[in-house]
Amino acid sequence: MPSRLKVILTRRLPDAVETRLRELFDAELNLDDHPMGKDELKAAVARADVLVPTITDKIDAEVIAAAGPNLKLIANFGAGTDHIDIAAAAARKIIVSNTPGVLAEDTADMAMGLILAVRRRLIEGATVMAEGRFEGWTPTAMLGRRLWGSRLGIIGMGRIGQALARRARVFGMQVHYHNRNRLNAGIEEELGATWWDSLETMLPRMDVVSLNAPATPETHHLMSAERLALMKPDAVLINTARGEIIDEIALVEALDRRSLAGAGLDVYEHEPAVNPGLVNRPEVVLMPHMASATQESREDMGERVILNIKTLENGHRPPDRLLPPMA
Repeated sequence: MPSRLKVILTRRLPDAVETRLRELFDAELNLDDHPMGKDELKAAVARADVLVPTITDKIDAEVIAAAGPNLKLIANFGAGTDHIDIAAAAARKIIVSNTPGVLAEDTADMAMGLILAVRRRLIEGATVMAEGRFEGWTPTAMLGRRLWGSRLGIIGMGRIGQALARRARVFGMQVHYHNRNRLNAGIEEELGATWWDSLETMLPRMDVVSLNAPATPETHHLMSAERLALMKPDAVLINTARGEIIDEIALVEALDRRSLAGAGLDVYEHEPAVNPGLVNRPEVVLMPHMASATQESREDMGERVILNIKTLENGHRPPDRLLPPMA
């Protein structure tokens, strides 16, 4: 039999994905799902034809320098690739691919869920019931804020931002957005979205701000102390993108002085660590980085990984190939 591509997985993937990878390639699985350290990642790239990492694996220049001559592709299991040094890979003529477009709907569901949870105090209400503290309805108990007619400011209007905008319109929210590039008029009309070229001008007018931008040097601490201070005291901040977009120390300080009404977070600046100042606050809803955690999305991600590997094996450019940033 002809030799098959050596594909090394850094983490456990859904059974259906792993089984298909084993059928098509010489796939090496991580059955106990332990996070690989740097030495183990170096050993993997030294003997693999294809490495399949996840967001928790830091594939930096040092790891890529250890790659053997057979490493052709880093097929990332996920859309975000800020954990991979794409420029270093390109210098070694190693292709990097990702899995775009399969997470948008599930992530938008989570963002919408966090908006509901924070504005309508859903977690607080569930806790009251779980602890047996419900003593009957009263006119002033558990008062939240209405979604209908409120203004949602979306930062980052890519696939996820647009999917969130569609959901928000169903709830009667007024959609606003800030993006590096303005959407075309047809999409703006479909979404009923108002564009702001200045984030500083948009923020003071919003009731809810949702972060849906990628992690780049430009978006690091995009929500700084200065920008958080621009938000209304009764506004809430939602983040299902990347933790480092928010200065978490500044966020805790804003919550402490009540210049911000609440937050719903699925990602964290120093993940998996969570700033202690965000924990056990009734106005803050914390999720364990699960926005894309559906069976369907994980299997779809696996299918994109397989497609990229198979396309390379057949002598063609992987459809989700990423190019290094321009200098």
